Amino acid sequence: MLYIAQHLDDGSANPAWLAARAGKFTGSRFADLMARTKSGPSTSRANLLATLAVERITGQCVETFINAAMIRGNDLEPPARTKYEALRGVLVEEVGFCESAELDCVGVSPDGLVGIDGLVEIKCPSAMAKHLEALRTCAHATEYRWQVQGQLWVTDRAWCDVVSFDPRWPDGLQLAIHRVFRDEAAIAELRAECAKADAEVMAIVADLTALRSAA
Repeated sequence: MLYIAQHLDDGSANPAWLAARAGKFTGSRFADLMARTKSGPSTSRANLLATLAVERITGQCVETFINAAMIRGNDLEPPARTKYEALRGVLVEEVGFCESAELDCVGVSPDGLVGIDGLVEIKCPSAMAKHLEALRTCAHATEYRWQVQGQLWVTDRAWCDVVSFDPRWPDGLQLAIHRVFRDEAAIAELRAECAKADAEVMAIVADLTALRSAA
């Protein structure tokens, strides 16, 4: 797997990581790709395809708004990882961007590898009520289903511990951990959708290239 660190030492996004994921279907984008309504694919899918087409034409990731919750999540990920390691008695191997061996339009950035067959994905919700739901119902694992299954697919791992971390809670309640196992049916569905959507993105890029040539 290709290793490209997600952040630089100052916490900012690594330009090499951004360049590697530009134009690709990535873990954080799988939910938009797979979103459905009663009448068919969600508008989030169309928006995603348009974004990927722009990124492939420009070679750069489309800028997205970074809010306080996202910054908070980045800041809390290291202590969350440390607490998870201590609680489970494991060492987490940090990785960067991992490219798919099956589709070059796909890549993921897991929060870490665990042992020979596991992953960890860390969420640090800004709302304490959201962490409460994670503690009581493991809602975080369901919410990030496609991201987790996509990571298991690309990294060829068997399971992922989906972690919710909130240091504002007392000891014993700061971590909610739910182990999600590889779902071959879901992975097959995601793989097929990535291939289908990639063809659509390539068609958009071809149209734009033709317009550029004609200008």
